[in-house]
Amino acid sequence: MATNTLSIGSKIPEFNSKGIDGKTYSSESFKDTIGLIIIFSCNHCPYVHAYEGRIKAIQSDYKDKGITIVAINSNDDVNYPDDSFENMKKRAAEQNFNFIYLRDEDQSAAREFDATHTPEIFLFGQDRKLVYHGKIDDNWQEPEKVVNHYLRNALNEMLEEKEISVPETYSIGCTIKWKK
Repeated sequence: MATNTLSIGSKIPEFNSKGIDGKTYSSESFKDTIGLIIIFSCNHCPYVHAYEGRIKAIQSDYKDKGITIVAINSNDDVNYPDDSFENMKKRAAEQNFNFIYLRDEDQSAAREFDATHTPEIFLFGQDRKLVYHGKIDDNWQEPEKVVNHYLRNALNEMLEEKEISVPETYSIGCTIKWKK
């Protein structure tokens, strides 16, 4: 439904990207977490801005349950300078990000995941197989009017070892800005 290459049950694609903390991370870096949320993100998209508070809240609420959020910025930073590595550091500091923020300079991670939008969510279980793909919830503009908390529901079901009731939704947001 929401992706061409990653279907539910697919193994996590390999990635290797530099974080704003100066460390390099790969899919192996998170082998000890119970669940791993990969969010393709960026600095300039209004959808991402609308969801940043909710992303931080999810990380706060689920960190002690073994869940890690990793945001990956794959956007072209030449035509979209707001998405440069230096501006990623500034945005993370200004917004007090409590999750890992990576720069996918060569856009290989976005290609491996077949990501198309920001924010686009990929939730992997402890076996690093995809259990949820899509959007965070059903109302990006008005968080107080959210009816379906897709990502939180998937996290809860995964942690309770239940089948994910809604494993895929369509992704919304800005498109990833590809390099020429």
